[in-house]
Amino acid sequence: MSRIDHPIEITDENFDEIIRKSEFIVVDFWASWCPPCRILAPEIDSLAKDYAGKILFGKLDVDKNPSTAAKYGVMSIPTLLIFKKGKLVDRIVGAMPRKLLEDRITQHL
Repeated sequence: MSRIDHPIEITDENFDEIIRKSEFIVVDFWASWCPPCRILAPEIDSLAKDYAGKILFGKLDVDKNPSTAAKYGVMSIPTLLIFKKGKLVDRIVGAMPRKLLEDRITQHL
């Protein structure tokens, strides 16, 4: 995996390809109007830096990309979907402190 140290933008168009090509990826389903999403964003940025080369992070704006959100039944945001080797392995709904978030994500490494 290349050493990407920031969340990449994911869209309905590139979602399947990115998931298929990524060994381990966390996708943040968010929207600009969502206060908990804004609280979570710096944590995601920080984790992307700390785990560069191990975990890829992506952000999918649900307002601009409703098909993927609907496909995965994302009803509230923020929702993080964790994929390992193309398979959905976990779903985290809502904002939480970094330590809890990090523990929940890294248990799948």
